[in-house]
Amino acid sequence: MTRLKAVNQIPDYLMRELQNYVQGKTIYIPKRKEEYNAWGSKSGGREALKRRNTSILEAFTGGESIASISDRYYLSIETIKKIVYGKR
Repeated sequence: MTRLKAVNQIPDYLMRELQNYVQGKTIYIPKRKEEYNAWGSKSGGREALKRRNTSILEAFTGGESIASISDRYYLSIETIKKIVYGKR
């Protein structure tokens, strides 16, 4: 999180208005909803999970048991079931 001095970023009229609500405190101003990134979209985590889940589904449809897949991917049996029986 980047900290900025409000007096250098906010016009005087807006600063005076904000001071009606908050003075001498640190406040967080969130991004607009349309500027948020989806989880994992920057780090590649979302894509990595998608590849892993595809691999798990392929192993299952290829005849590998849920218990075996669970051991191989270090995931619970319930998690593997959610992946293979979930949305297709």
